This record gives sequence, structure tokens and C-alpha cells, in this order.
Amino acid sequence: MRSSAKEIDPGDYILAVLSPRDRLEAALKVAAQAFKKSKLTVKDIENAVKTVRRKSYGKVTIQ
Repeated sequence: MRSSAKEIDPGDYILAVLSPRDRLEAALKVAAQAFKKSKLTVKDIENAVKTVRRKSYGKVTIQ
């Protein structure tokens, strides 16, 4: 009898169980760490995060 179990990548599993909002939060945390040593100011990064959140969480239009 063959095993039908597949090897699962932990990163894929974590992303699969997170809600879209949680995925966005995780991505923003990773981005904050990635840009920590850049020449951008904290204010620049915060403004970019606010812009992304505003676009992502903005009003949902029902058609």
C-alpha cells in the first residue's frame, strides 16, 4: 500500500491558514525588518504602510 501523504512546506501551510488580513500584517512586518537599515526614514515607511493599508482595507463597493 502506497502512502498518499505529501511533504508540506511549512511556509506554504502557514500562509494557507492565515486570513488575508493576517497575511498582509505578516508581509508588512517582514518589510519593516527588510528596510530597517535603509536610508528611508521611519516616517517614509509609515506613510507607505498607511497607503497600502488604506488601499487594502478601504471601502468595499458592492456591485
